[in-house]
Amino acid sequence: MTSKTMIPNRRDLLQLAGGAAAGAMLAPALIGRANAATQITVADPGGPFGPAFRKAFYDPYEKATGNKVVNVAREAEPTAQFKAMVETKSYTWDVCTLTLSARDILASQNLLDPIGFSHADVPQLMPEAISANFMGTDVYSTVLAYRTDRVKNAPTSWADFFNVEKFPGRRALRKNPIDSIEQALLADGVPLDKLYPLDVERAFKVLDKIKPHIAVWWTGGAQSTQLLQSGEVDMIPGWNARFQAAIDGGTPAKIVWNQGLYSIEGWAMPKGGPRAEAARQFIKFCSSPQAQAVYTEILAYGPTNLDAYKIIPADRAKSLPTSPDNLKLMAIANEAWWSANRAAVTERFNAWLLT
Repeated sequence: MTSKTMIPNRRDLLQLAGGAAAGAMLAPALIGRANAATQITVADPGGPFGPAFRKAFYDPYEKATGNKVVNVAREAEPTAQFKAMVETKSYTWDVCTLTLSARDILASQNLLDPIGFSHADVPQLMPEAISANFMGTDVYSTVLAYRTDRVKNAPTSWADFFNVEKFPGRRALRKNPIDSIEQALLADGVPLDKLYPLDVERAFKVLDKIKPHIAVWWTGGAQSTQLLQSGEVDMIPGWNARFQAAIDGGTPAKIVWNQGLYSIEGWAMPKGGPRAEAARQFIKFCSSPQAQAVYTEILAYGPTNLDAYKIIPADRAKSLPTSPDNLKLMAIANEAWWSANRAAVTERFNAWLLT
């Protein structure tokens, strides 16, 4: 799901020096200083993540520990690379960002090393953001966005989006069953906390009704942003950071957080890596609220350490998925259900599109 990401410019209240200093102050409690300098290679999603994580994590960690971080852009789906790395013991990098679904795939094949700390060590972390071999750093959400200059009767739910008579306007949907199935069920009255297991039959009946009214079936995050920016569509579901980038760039649009579905990306380590100790130190360093607050200046993602909101300016917090006012309106997507059903539902969805 990394293609969802692209993100705005932002905020100068937290300067690099401040973020680095905060990280350095926190470092003794979190990690201690390594006896000898170690260089680790970290794979992030690339694009705006590189400079954002450099400012929030890499540079402050280097200053705090004396270790060196080299960051590289990973593949969109790194599970095959993980597997090859572990099996050949040829380690291209020491730490990599993963989605929850990628984490579960790799963990089930015993391809991840433990991160060496638990939720009890960092209780401010969202519980879903940490497991034995993973620590989430950022939360993204699938939401509804609409053009405020075009849509006079503002939608506030998926039922509104699916109601073409009461809420007229050009619509887009994602050309993928993931998210589209959930949105159809929410529109049909399924409670957010009772979505899973997904009632696929019911969802397709709802999708049948909206299908003739979909002007564009989008396939990538950049396309979804462009559709909103250009005004080609008036209402569109997609990833919050993509839409926030458009809004920050001047597009007259608004995000509807109600009934959003969020998920988590974070750090994991390939099993048997030669620099595991430094990699674990780095991951724990990234759990601090100070570090996570810094990346939100650039990336419109939600920090997983909710204490970061003690630092993040209030008007920026409104744009982030894990701010209290937004998080309470959403639920976490069930990655396990999709892992088990993705192939079959995708095949059906693709065939349905052609009918």
